[in-house]
Amino acid sequence: MRSIVNQDWRGAVVRRLLLLVGACLLLGALTGEYAWVLACGLAIHLAWTLSQLLRLHKWLREHKTDEPPPDGYGLWGEVFDSIYHLQRRNQKARGRLQAVIDRVQESTTALKDAVVMLDSQGNLEWWNRAAETLLGLKTPQDSGQQLANLVRDPRFKEYFERGNYAEALEIPAPTNDRRRLQFHITRYGNREHLLLVRDVTRLYQLEQMRKDFVANVSHELRTPLTVIAGYLETLLDNVEAVNPRWLRALQQMQQQGARMQTLLNDLLLLAKLESTDYPSDNQPLAIDLLLLSIKNDAQALSGDQQHRISLEADPHLKLKGSEAELRSAFSNLVFNAVKYTPAGGDIRIRWWGDEQGAHLAVSDTGMGIETRHLPRLTERFYRVDSSRASNTGGTGLGLAIVKHVLLRHRGNLEISSVPGKGSTFTCHFAAAQVVQRAR
Repeated sequence: MRSIVNQDWRGAVVRRLLLLVGACLLLGALTGEYAWVLACGLAIHLAWTLSQLLRLHKWLREHKTDEPPPDGYGLWGEVFDSIYHLQRRNQKARGRLQAVIDRVQESTTALKDAVVMLDSQGNLEWWNRAAETLLGLKTPQDSGQQLANLVRDPRFKEYFERGNYAEALEIPAPTNDRRRLQFHITRYGNREHLLLVRDVTRLYQLEQMRKDFVANVSHELRTPLTVIAGYLETLLDNVEAVNPRWLRALQQMQQQGARMQTLLNDLLLLAKLESTDYPSDNQPLAIDLLLLSIKNDAQALSGDQQHRISLEADPHLKLKGSEAELRSAFSNLVFNAVKYTPAGGDIRIRWWGDEQGAHLAVSDTGMGIETRHLPRLTERFYRVDSSRASNTGGTGLGLAIVKHVLLRHRGNLEISSVPGKGSTFTCHFAAAQVVQRAR
């Protein structure tokens, strides 16, 4: 199509020049001044062409968006007419695009969730009306501002700079501490960010009610359970004075009481872990010595099963955190490996560091876990096999405790397993938590 248009224009120019030259030659034949007539004709044509160019330049420089191009004649009339049609097409395209933008803005304005568009540096570009309510943004003075300067919670700044937005962030609203907001960032375009903010205050309150209920019930059950366990222990210490038919019943009662006590202790520990975001005793710890102690305890737990437990730990790599909490989490992983690995199996404990941070891996040659169970292993009371958990005395809270301890230490848990071959539980810690000792 373009070649056809170019040919038409080229033919029109040639025809008009030939017509001008022919007229000049005819006039020259009548006057006998071929050269002067031809020169004057070409000069007039050149002057007319330059005047049309000046009109076009003036229109391009001064015209408004809706102002049509100037009128013209001949070839320049076709040029101005083509510009006019192109202008109309562009105006229609802009109108359609503006209509789409208006509909998107109207729909996002109707949302109760905040929608915020950020550039690659985290500067505010656009937001809907809900963002003004939830985040306290003001139009237009906040446009171009860093969102981290308006949402001053350090956790939001860390979340934005980390670049890993697989999970949402929940923090108090900057305008009201009693309101809880959930932040979720999605990357798009040229490293730009789309931020969705949802009010999850109601869900947060329900979760707090659940936590308070579990913590209070667990705390209240400790006293009666302690009394019952004390009397059972007294009766079993004086077993000769008890009817022999009651001996097995008392022993089972004591066993189940101890199991319930373990369950209550785990529930109270979880409640304590959830009550604060970071441990109070955040000190650099020699993880190699901590793991050596856990390995010795695991060897004692193995007993006659004679598991082969190996430990590889970098002695120069320390981790900032709570020793009690980390011991609880690491012990859970190692002791689980002992419980679920057949006699004579191999258990490997590794502690190492790289540019990403520090890592602890506990591998075993146990029965393994099916893939469909892996995403739910850290849920409270979730058991792959309830009968197996009963036999090993598990409460179903061990991995939930591990997950919360890691979250408090800026870490996460990765689980890989092959049924019949074994499992590997790996704890990843951010580089900010790691302290390198001089070698």
